[in-house]
Amino acid sequence: MPKINRYVDIDTVEREAKKDYIDRHSPFIHCAATAKKGDKFAVIVKVGNEYSHPDDFDHYIANISLYSSETLVARADYVAGTLGGQGAKGQLEVTFNIVPTASKLNLVAHSYCTKHGLWESDPVVVEVTE
Repeated sequence: MPKINRYVDIDTVEREAKKDYIDRHSPFIHCAATAKKGDKFAVIVKVGNEYSHPDDFDHYIANISLYSSETLVARADYVAGTLGGQGAKGQLEVTFNIVPTASKLNLVAHSYCTKHGLWESDPVVVEVTE
């Protein structure tokens, strides 16, 4: 099983370079706190909060996956150059439109860096109403 890296509060990390490393790889979930069962629900996943990730041939974000509990509900794959290539930096962001069928969504996002491995977001719980 691959090592899964997690975001830590960058205010608790002393060196600026370490803050940059952690933030630029971590996925962040942005969505409403409630959803309606059977209706389309937008979930935005952004990689990096304060820092952007490079987009080099050998170092880029290859994919972003969204899970609800243990179930993969969406995935977006990228190739080098998606954000401009040649050392360009940009915020990688994707909007997944999912249709909730359960009474609760337990969302977690993963981003995969070709150089630094798998990174996991903090969990987000969404209440689903009828």
